[in-house]
Amino acid sequence: MPATPPSRDACAPLPILYRDAALVVVAKPSGLLVHRTALARGETRFMVQTLRDQLGQRVYPVHRLDRPTSGVMVFALSAEIAATLTQAFAEQHIAKRYLAVVRGVGPEAERLDYPLREEDGSRPKAQMPAMPAATEIRRLDSVELPVQVDRYPSSRYSLIEARPLSGRRHQIRRHLSQRGYPIIGDAKHGKGNHNRFFKERLGCPRLLLAAVELRFPHPLEGSQLQVSAPLQEDMQQLFERFGWAAHLPQHDIAWHDTGSPTFATAP
Repeated sequence: MPATPPSRDACAPLPILYRDAALVVVAKPSGLLVHRTALARGETRFMVQTLRDQLGQRVYPVHRLDRPTSGVMVFALSAEIAATLTQAFAEQHIAKRYLAVVRGVGPEAERLDYPLREEDGSRPKAQMPAMPAATEIRRLDSVELPVQVDRYPSSRYSLIEARPLSGRRHQIRRHLSQRGYPIIGDAKHGKGNHNRFFKERLGCPRLLLAAVELRFPHPLEGSQLQVSAPLQEDMQQLFERFGWAAHLPQHDIAWHDTGSPTFATAP
């Protein structure tokens, strides 16, 4: 079924990328919380409730995306399917592909293997154990703008493909920041002057990180389902402005044998 980029309209239906009797795959807009949490702070629209009302049936989230991150999300349509999918995600029997716009010219290809302390909110992060975390990154393109944002007379930015091989909270954001290439729009791990430049001059006031592809074992079909999603309009326009249109992801659905490799490694 065709998909369109998520709308900025707060009342717009969520774009459905794939649906069958067991599950539904949706394109999450940036800024939308998945469900009610302590972070809600007056929010009235949440993904779980919106999708439930849109489909006319209960839905069960089986993984997470940060509030500012856009992209592919899977919801089960029964508690039994949710348990199966949640286990698959917990055991990393899945593959995720993200696109991020970062400051600087990132490495051509690299594996970032930095342990990360979990952030559960109940204890200081320093008291949390450092957990293994790995992310494969690859620079797809870059651009240099004749604008002084920092101390240099021009500013350089890169389009990075990221494939997390573990599921730590804010993993991609933290790994890229530690490596020296913070994601544009990241208020916590990024750089304020570059974030303001993209917001005020380029019309991109949010985190430029999108989950564009997800591959996971279908709980009933015995095959791996791969779903790709287009970017939201603001990121699409930025890609076109920077000359990165060739890297724009498209809506696509593919099936793979369970014996085929799950993770694609960066060359």
